[in-house]
Amino acid sequence: MSDAARTALLTRWNALGLPAPYGQKLLDRWAEPHRRYHDTAHLAAVLARIDELAGHAADPDVVRLAAWFHDAVYRPDRTENEERSAHLAEVALTEAGLAAGDVAEVARLVRLTVAHDPAAGDRNGEVLCDADLAVLAGTPEDYGAYAAAVREEYGFVPDDAFREGRAGVLRQLLALPRLFRTPYGQREWEQRARHNLTTELELLGGGSHSPR
Repeated sequence: MSDAARTALLTRWNALGLPAPYGQKLLDRWAEPHRRYHDTAHLAAVLARIDELAGHAADPDVVRLAAWFHDAVYRPDRTENEERSAHLAEVALTEAGLAAGDVAEVARLVRLTVAHDPAAGDRNGEVLCDADLAVLAGTPEDYGAYAAAVREEYGFVPDDAFREGRAGVLRQLLALPRLFRTPYGQREWEQRARHNLTTELELLGGGSHSPR
């Protein structure tokens, strides 16, 4: 991450009115060397998408805080990343002086990113999940870069096992009635995302469960 990119992200953190050291520590986590997709560029992209969707959220700044924490703990060889990220949010934001209700909402939103399946009417959840999945609706080049970065993160998984696992994830996503829950996401991202997912699945040639 360049100094300019780090400064831009810290400026965004500071705008939330919380102590600067907490944002700096979070960015150190997002910049861990084993990350290839779930990195500072992903954080910046999710925050930018939340800006686009902010009018739909009940509390856009709480959603932004959830974005900062949603992959703060990330190890591709573990399955409890979201839970550990939510717990980190509970501890850190309480220490930072955030109101208890807002802390609970941030942690709840982080946990939603396990399945990206917010309940109908959960406007904060809809915005966070749509922002997190917006990468699926990129241009063919951007989507290809995303898929390649995911493969790099799972470099420890043999090719056959990865293809099987990745195909399972793609099928699970394509089986959802809607990938996106906000009106903007449905209008602007749904069709392109389904095209990208279908194309990747065809290129993989099939399979049945895992990395995202």
